[in-house]
Amino acid sequence: MDLNVLSAGASKGLVESLRAKFSAETGVDLHGIFGSVGAIKERALAGEPCDVIILTAAMIDELARFGRVFPETVAPLGRVRTAIAVRERDAIPDISSGDALRKVVLAAATVYVPDAERSTAGIHFVKVLHALGIYETVEPRLRSFPSGAIAMRELALSSELPAIGCTQVTEIKYTPGVALVGPLPAEFELATAYSVGVFFKARQPELARRFTKLLSGATAFELRLGGGFEQ
Repeated sequence: MDLNVLSAGASKGLVESLRAKFSAETGVDLHGIFGSVGAIKERALAGEPCDVIILTAAMIDELARFGRVFPETVAPLGRVRTAIAVRERDAIPDISSGDALRKVVLAAATVYVPDAERSTAGIHFVKVLHALGIYETVEPRLRSFPSGAIAMRELALSSELPAIGCTQVTEIKYTPGVALVGPLPAEFELATAYSVGVFFKARQPELARRFTKLLSGATAFELRLGGGFEQ
Protein backbone atom coordinates (compact mmCIF):
# COMPACT_ATOMS: atom_id res chain seq x y z
CA MET A 1 0.00 0.00 0.00
CA ASP A 2 1.35 3.42 -0.98
CA LEU A 3 1.79 6.27 1.45
CA ASN A 4 -0.68 8.97 0.39
CA VAL A 5 0.61 12.53 0.54
CA LEU A 6 -1.67 15.49 -0.10
CA SER A 7 0.46 18.56 -0.51
CA ALA A 8 0.48 22.22 -1.40
CA GLY A 9 2.19 22.68 -4.74
CA ALA A 10 4.98 24.62 -3.05
CA SER A 11 6.26 21.39 -1.49
CA LYS A 12 6.11 19.17 -4.57
CA GLY A 13 9.82 19.40 -5.34
CA LEU A 14 10.77 18.53 -1.76
CA VAL A 15 8.43 15.54 -1.60
CA GLU A 16 9.57 14.20 -4.96
CA SER A 17 13.25 14.63 -4.07
CA LEU A 18 12.80 12.33 -1.05
CA ARG A 19 10.65 9.71 -2.78
CA ALA A 20 13.51 7.37 -3.74
CA LYS A 21 15.17 7.56 -0.31
CA PHE A 22 11.94 6.83 1.55
CA SER A 23 10.99 3.98 -0.77
CA ALA A 24 14.45 2.42 -0.47
CA GLU A 25 14.29 2.55 3.34
CA THR A 26 10.70 1.34 3.76
CA GLY A 27 9.73 -0.53 0.61
CA VAL A 28 6.72 1.76 0.35
CA ASP A 29 6.12 4.11 -2.57
CA LEU A 30 4.67 7.58 -2.26
CA HIS A 31 1.46 8.60 -3.97
CA GLY A 32 1.45 12.38 -4.07
CA ILE A 33 -1.32 14.77 -5.03
CA PHE A 34 -0.31 18.42 -5.34
CA GLY A 35 -2.31 21.57 -5.86
CA SER A 36 -3.48 24.85 -4.41
CA VAL A 37 -3.75 24.83 -0.63
CA GLY A 38 -7.48 25.43 -0.74
CA ALA A 39 -8.09 22.52 -3.11
CA ILE A 40 -5.81 20.17 -1.15
CA LYS A 41 -7.52 20.96 2.13
CA GLU A 42 -10.92 20.37 0.53
CA ARG A 43 -9.83 17.01 -0.90
CA ALA A 44 -8.50 15.82 2.44
CA LEU A 45 -11.64 16.79 4.32
CA ALA A 46 -13.83 15.28 1.60
CA GLY A 47 -12.29 11.84 2.17
CA GLU A 48 -9.40 11.61 -0.30
CA PRO A 49 -6.95 8.98 1.05
CA CYS A 50 -4.40 10.94 3.07
CA ASP A 51 -1.60 9.88 5.38
CA VAL A 52 0.55 13.01 5.29
CA ILE A 53 -0.72 16.52 4.59
CA ILE A 54 1.30 19.64 3.77
CA LEU A 55 -0.38 23.06 3.81
CA THR A 56 0.31 26.55 5.06
CA ALA A 57 1.26 26.56 8.73
CA ALA A 58 -1.97 28.41 9.54
CA MET A 59 -4.08 25.73 7.83
CA ILE A 60 -2.22 22.86 9.51
CA ASP A 61 -2.61 24.52 12.91
CA GLU A 62 -6.33 24.92 12.26
CA LEU A 63 -6.69 21.26 11.27
CA ALA A 64 -4.78 20.24 14.40
CA ARG A 65 -7.07 22.32 16.62
CA PHE A 66 -10.09 20.55 15.18
CA GLY A 67 -8.57 17.08 15.46
CA ARG A 68 -7.95 16.54 11.76
CA VAL A 69 -4.17 16.43 12.16
CA PHE A 70 -2.35 14.83 15.10
CA PRO A 71 -0.90 17.89 16.90
CA GLU A 72 2.24 16.10 18.08
CA THR A 73 3.21 15.36 14.45
CA VAL A 74 3.05 18.95 13.19
CA ALA A 75 6.45 20.22 12.02
CA PRO A 76 7.53 23.37 10.15
CA LEU A 77 9.15 23.13 6.72
CA GLY A 78 10.06 26.78 6.30
CA ARG A 79 8.88 29.91 4.53
CA VAL A 80 8.48 30.28 0.78
CA ARG A 81 8.41 33.62 -1.02
CA THR A 82 6.08 34.53 -3.85
CA ALA A 83 8.11 35.45 -6.92
CA ILE A 84 8.17 36.30 -10.62
CA ALA A 85 9.39 33.90 -13.31
CA VAL A 86 10.20 34.06 -17.01
CA ARG A 87 11.16 31.45 -19.58
CA GLU A 88 14.81 30.42 -19.45
CA ARG A 89 15.43 31.84 -22.92
CA ASP A 90 14.08 35.30 -22.01
CA ALA A 91 15.88 38.27 -20.51
CA ILE A 92 15.55 38.83 -16.76
CA PRO A 93 13.46 41.97 -16.21
CA ASP A 94 13.80 44.54 -13.44
CA ILE A 95 11.22 44.02 -10.66
CA SER A 96 13.13 45.82 -7.93
CA SER A 97 10.30 48.21 -7.14
CA GLY A 98 6.56 48.49 -7.46
CA ASP A 99 6.90 50.81 -10.45
CA ALA A 100 9.31 48.41 -12.16
CA LEU A 101 7.00 45.46 -11.55
CA ARG A 102 4.06 47.45 -12.90
CA LYS A 103 5.93 48.10 -16.17
CA VAL A 104 6.90 44.43 -16.54
CA VAL A 105 3.36 43.17 -15.95
CA LEU A 106 1.81 45.74 -18.30
CA ALA A 107 4.31 44.80 -21.01
CA ALA A 108 3.54 41.07 -20.75
CA ALA A 109 1.37 39.49 -23.42
CA THR A 110 0.36 36.77 -20.95
CA VAL A 111 0.76 36.25 -17.21
CA TYR A 112 0.76 32.68 -15.85
CA VAL A 113 -0.57 32.22 -12.32
CA PRO A 114 -2.01 29.53 -10.04
CA ASP A 115 -5.67 29.49 -8.97
CA ALA A 116 -6.53 33.06 -7.99
CA GLU A 117 -9.22 31.91 -5.54
CA ARG A 118 -7.64 28.96 -3.70
CA SER A 119 -3.86 29.26 -4.03
CA THR A 120 -1.64 31.40 -1.82
CA ALA A 121 0.34 32.98 -4.66
CA GLY A 122 -2.64 33.44 -6.97
CA ILE A 123 -4.73 35.22 -4.35
CA HIS A 124 -1.83 37.47 -3.40
CA PHE A 125 -0.88 38.37 -6.97
CA VAL A 126 -4.41 39.54 -7.73
CA LYS A 127 -4.17 41.79 -4.67
CA VAL A 128 -0.86 43.15 -6.00
CA LEU A 129 -2.44 43.91 -9.38
CA HIS A 130 -5.23 45.82 -7.64
CA ALA A 131 -2.71 47.72 -5.52
CA LEU A 132 -0.80 48.67 -8.68
CA GLY A 133 -4.04 49.86 -10.26
CA ILE A 134 -3.72 47.57 -13.28
CA TYR A 135 -5.98 44.60 -12.54
CA GLU A 136 -8.66 45.51 -15.09
CA THR A 137 -6.02 45.99 -17.79
CA VAL A 138 -4.14 42.78 -17.04
CA GLU A 139 -7.06 40.49 -16.16
CA PRO A 140 -7.73 39.42 -19.80
CA ARG A 141 -4.09 38.33 -20.08
CA LEU A 142 -4.08 36.18 -16.94
CA ARG A 143 -3.75 32.43 -17.53
CA SER A 144 -4.85 30.61 -14.36
CA PHE A 145 -4.09 26.97 -13.56
CA PRO A 146 -4.88 24.60 -10.65
CA SER A 147 -1.37 24.95 -9.22
CA GLY A 148 1.76 27.01 -9.60
CA ALA A 149 3.62 23.98 -10.93
CA ILE A 150 1.18 23.64 -13.82
CA ALA A 151 1.26 27.38 -14.44
CA MET A 152 5.08 27.29 -14.64
CA ARG A 153 5.04 24.28 -16.95
CA GLU A 154 2.67 26.11 -19.28
CA LEU A 155 4.83 29.24 -19.11
CA ALA A 156 7.84 27.18 -20.16
CA LEU A 157 5.91 25.84 -23.16
CA SER A 158 4.38 29.16 -24.16
CA SER A 159 5.23 31.08 -27.33
CA GLU A 160 3.81 34.52 -26.49
CA LEU A 161 6.25 37.40 -26.27
CA PRO A 162 6.80 38.54 -23.63
CA ALA A 163 5.35 36.20 -21.02
CA ILE A 164 5.83 36.08 -17.26
CA GLY A 165 4.54 34.08 -14.33
CA CYS A 166 3.98 34.51 -10.63
CA THR A 167 3.98 31.72 -8.05
CA GLN A 168 6.01 30.32 -5.14
CA VAL A 169 9.81 30.25 -5.44
CA THR A 170 9.86 26.49 -4.90
CA GLU A 171 7.53 25.86 -7.85
CA ILE A 172 9.67 28.02 -10.10
CA LYS A 173 12.91 26.33 -9.05
CA TYR A 174 11.84 22.77 -9.82
CA THR A 175 10.14 23.50 -13.17
CA PRO A 176 12.41 22.98 -16.20
CA GLY A 177 12.33 25.75 -18.76
CA VAL A 178 11.61 28.68 -16.43
CA ALA A 179 13.95 31.01 -14.59
CA LEU A 180 13.51 32.74 -11.25
CA VAL A 181 13.53 36.52 -11.64
CA GLY A 182 13.21 37.15 -7.92
CA PRO A 183 10.73 37.66 -5.08
CA LEU A 184 8.13 40.37 -5.39
CA PRO A 185 9.43 43.83 -4.42
CA ALA A 186 9.52 44.62 -0.73
CA GLU A 187 6.22 46.50 -0.61
CA PHE A 188 4.41 43.44 -2.01
CA GLU A 189 6.49 40.70 -0.41
CA LEU A 190 4.74 37.55 0.72
CA ALA A 191 6.61 34.78 2.54
CA THR A 192 4.32 31.90 3.42
CA ALA A 193 5.14 29.40 6.18
CA TYR A 194 4.40 25.73 5.45
CA SER A 195 4.02 22.81 7.82
CA VAL A 196 3.50 19.07 7.58
CA GLY A 197 1.47 16.73 9.77
CA VAL A 198 -0.08 13.28 9.94
CA PHE A 199 -3.74 13.26 8.94
CA PHE A 200 -6.20 11.84 11.47
CA LYS A 201 -7.45 9.22 9.00
CA ALA A 202 -3.95 8.01 8.08
CA ARG A 203 -4.04 4.37 7.02
CA GLN A 204 -0.33 3.99 7.76
CA PRO A 205 0.22 6.32 10.72
CA GLU A 206 3.68 5.05 11.70
CA LEU A 207 5.04 5.37 8.16
CA ALA A 208 3.35 8.75 7.91
CA ARG A 209 5.16 9.90 11.06
CA ARG A 210 8.43 8.62 9.65
CA PHE A 211 7.98 10.53 6.39
CA THR A 212 6.92 13.67 8.25
CA LYS A 213 10.14 13.54 10.28
CA LEU A 214 12.18 12.94 7.11
CA LEU A 215 10.65 15.98 5.38
CA SER A 216 11.12 18.32 8.32
CA GLY A 217 14.32 16.96 9.85
CA ALA A 218 18.03 17.60 9.52
CA THR A 219 18.48 15.07 6.72
CA ALA A 220 16.39 17.22 4.36
CA PHE A 221 17.65 20.59 5.59
CA GLU A 222 19.86 21.29 2.57
CA LEU A 223 17.16 20.04 0.20
CA ARG A 224 14.69 22.48 1.73
CA LEU A 225 17.10 25.39 1.45
CA GLY A 226 18.15 24.52 -2.10
CA GLY A 227 14.55 24.11 -3.16
CA GLY A 228 13.47 27.55 -2.01
CA PHE A 229 12.42 27.09 1.61
CA GLU A 230 13.78 29.67 4.05
CA GLN A 231 14.21 29.04 7.75
